[in-house]
Amino acid sequence: MFAAKPLSAFKSEVSGLVFRLPSPATGHGRRSRAVVGRPSKVSGGGGWVRAAVSGGDNKTVEAEKPVDGKDLNGSLPSSSSSSSSSSSSSSSSGKLDVRAVISIRKKIRQKLVDKIEDSLESFMNGIGQGIMLQLVSEEVDPVTQSGKTIESSVRGWLPNPSLHSYVAEYAADLRVPQDFGCPGAVLITNLHGKEFHLLEIVIHGFSEGPIHFPANTWIHARKDNPESRIIFRNQAYLPSQTPVGLRDLRREDLLSIRGNGKGERKPHERIYDYALYNDLGNPDKDDDLARPVLGGEERPYPRRCRTGRPPMQTDPLCESRIEKPHPVYVPRDETFEEIKQNTFAAGRLKALLHNLVPQIAATLSSSDIPFKCFSEIDKLYIDGLLLKDEEQNEAKGNLALANLMKEVLTVGERLLKYEIPAVISRDRFAWLRDNEFARQALAGVNPVSIQILKEFPILSQLDPAVYGPPDSALTKDLIGQELHGMTVEQAIEENRLFIIDYHDMLLPFVDKINSLSDRKTYASRTILFYNPAGILKPIAIELSLPPTRFKPCNKRVYTQGHDATAHWLWKQAKAHVCANDAGIHQLVNHWLRTHASMESYIIATHRQLSSMHPIYKLLHPHMRYTLEINALARQSLINGGGIIEACFSPGKYAMELSSAAYKSVWQFDMEALPADLIRRGMAVEDPSAPHGLRLILEDYPYANDGLLIWSAIQEWVESYVNHFYSDPGSVVSDVELQAWWDEIKNKGHYDKRNEPWWPKLDTKEDLCTILAIMIWTASGQHAAINFGQYPFGGYVPNRPTLMRRFIPQEDEPEYEKFLLNPQHTFLTSLPTQLQATKVMAVQDTLSTHSPDEEYLGQVNQLHGHWISDDRVLELFERFSHKLEDIEKIIDTRNKDKRLKNRTGAGVPPYELLLPSSGPGVTGRGIPNSISI
Repeated sequence: MFAAKPLSAFKSEVSGLVFRLPSPATGHGRRSRAVVGRPSKVSGGGGWVRAAVSGGDNKTVEAEKPVDGKDLNGSLPSSSSSSSSSSSSSSSSGKLDVRAVISIRKKIRQKLVDKIEDSLESFMNGIGQGIMLQLVSEEVDPVTQSGKTIESSVRGWLPNPSLHSYVAEYAADLRVPQDFGCPGAVLITNLHGKEFHLLEIVIHGFSEGPIHFPANTWIHARKDNPESRIIFRNQAYLPSQTPVGLRDLRREDLLSIRGNGKGERKPHERIYDYALYNDLGNPDKDDDLARPVLGGEERPYPRRCRTGRPPMQTDPLCESRIEKPHPVYVPRDETFEEIKQNTFAAGRLKALLHNLVPQIAATLSSSDIPFKCFSEIDKLYIDGLLLKDEEQNEAKGNLALANLMKEVLTVGERLLKYEIPAVISRDRFAWLRDNEFARQALAGVNPVSIQILKEFPILSQLDPAVYGPPDSALTKDLIGQELHGMTVEQAIEENRLFIIDYHDMLLPFVDKINSLSDRKTYASRTILFYNPAGILKPIAIELSLPPTRFKPCNKRVYTQGHDATAHWLWKQAKAHVCANDAGIHQLVNHWLRTHASMESYIIATHRQLSSMHPIYKLLHPHMRYTLEINALARQSLINGGGIIEACFSPGKYAMELSSAAYKSVWQFDMEALPADLIRRGMAVEDPSAPHGLRLILEDYPYANDGLLIWSAIQEWVESYVNHFYSDPGSVVSDVELQAWWDEIKNKGHYDKRNEPWWPKLDTKEDLCTILAIMIWTASGQHAAINFGQYPFGGYVPNRPTLMRRFIPQEDEPEYEKFLLNPQHTFLTSLPTQLQATKVMAVQDTLSTHSPDEEYLGQVNQLHGHWISDDRVLELFERFSHKLEDIEKIIDTRNKDKRLKNRTGAGVPPYELLLPSSGPGVTGRGIPNSISI
């Protein structure tokens, strides 16, 4: 039984407004939404009371207000002049007074209109016409068979300054029966004309201390939705443990945010539902922007968050688009907070600055231009981008261009410069070397494609009737020439041969891609050799085109060679491999395996797990901002005609390629880091080794550091799950948990619902594995393949995102030009200046940490009361300390001279899996969630 303590005993606990009396409260009974929406009526005789609020200047603002049963000074009538403070706060009916403190987040950067609106809202709150609260007990009223309730309104005149200037605090006073029990929920109704952001409600006055109701949610206005919002206290309950007084509310809260597949979603709503990827194309605007729907038997894909917009006029299967700057719907609490919005806006502005001048130059010169020499690339970091005088004079006559220039040009004629990417910051020529090419396969932005070569010959799994003979052109003789006396069989037996194989994934798309303007690609295989000196190097590259009538085996192999011509051809072949790697990285390993897959987990979590469920509380930090960044990506990155199509090799077939990869290679259980390493042959199980795995290549920075993070996550998850699921059958009997996992498989990943590899969810061990995969995907895995995008891709020759020319052959006219000027051939094969600057700007934005980033093992100070369980907090603190220790281990590794993939002349340290980071492009830091 929770007991209440006198008001005078807890005034010092309240950091918000201090009133001289509590406002009246109603009795308890069955909750009625209609009643909650109205201010409480006061019966009995009338009187006046003066409410006092402390201001920031130590002055007191006073106002008179009629309150029944109180004297002029706001004192409760005492039963005798010698009554104690305890008795003075209790009425003759045995009720006690408690106070609810409501924390509301205001805009950090306020305009005049925002200040005026805040003043009006404060006034409405002051007269009790702004916010209504209903406190709900965990105990049942025997009359109504529902949780006991007490209702009151927020009353106050001015918000008291809090620790944060953008947080306003208000108070509501409630008179609670002594047998009320523990408060378990608060129903809040917003009577204002617009929404507000509720951070937390704290109830003061119960003997056990303050009771926290963490919210961090937008409260809709009653005019938009008459339903009250339900906020539960920070106590985690399995469904079977839900206090009787909260059972109906728990069920009702879940139902309120589940969509039914109907209706267009409105900005204020919090509705989570599923939809196909049918919003990428825009045939209403241009026939060339038509894109197929992703999701279904032909083009399977994970589901996205449903918006319910009307269909296209030209294609009823596609949803109409909303173009920038108008926002795409996501459930209200999924949108960026103000600090994140400002950071992202700054990134968009930077992209605007970098993109507009090339666009203006392209407009004035009527063509996009390639880089003519390497110094033109260097100028992006040294001088920035400039317009020629004659182009500026011509632009001045064009009003539209002149206005753009005013927005773009900063100091004089010069634009903002690009930062020098990490890959060339220490060594300008590192990208040319073969060992750096191989090092980036282990410690670059896409270290998840390399696999061991297990058998020979190398065979394709594609239909030979369509794609020709399955045998690779990489024969034993060709490979053997590069092994310095070792045989292919010996190299395979000693685990010295590795492969990056994009042949089967890309070959079905090669003809389509090559039909696009200024786009040329091959399907590639790259063989790497780990030589006896302990150095991994590429030794052979196979580039393939689909067979033709004249060339049934359209494959060519390149090796480093020993003359100038062979060296330049080898550089071109490596550039084609890098372009393939960039496309697979962006569309498969980055977008599909983290962003798109995580979205369906998030939707199911909100639809099936109550906010008081312990697994919801565990996953909640790992869902922040993901739906919003994915919606923005569908709007301007992966959409028809978007940045990815314009600047990456697959062009308009980019998302079809991503769908094909989902169909052929995506598998939930293989998203666990240990399982992925074993599948690729980069590790073997070894109970005596750390983490139970032995790496085939000891100096594999992504795997070494990743296993530290994976193990820490696994340990944290196991301790958390064991704490809540003590009964052996508690996982199977958890109805919300089972519905959650069922929905992930059968709705979120509907096209893969019948696959036999889905893990069962019968035991605690099953649950721990599933949760570890999700948390790793959202945190460590995404960090490892996202925040290195600009550090590695910001220098175009190191990682071109497309190639515009085939490699010249001896029987072609271009071959003579290549021999005369191989540098020109190489540079004109790379992305144009416009394509390059677009990609660099986007990669810069996507590699940037926001100042409000929440990192793995950290809790935002405003969300510190996320759970009331001391044991859980102790386990989380242990997890945080573990990550601090991991950071020290990684720092030590990056100073170990024996680890050549981390140290050496000009070699940047591997920091992508360092847990902490500051804001900006740091090349380190593991956010809790996919937030960019």
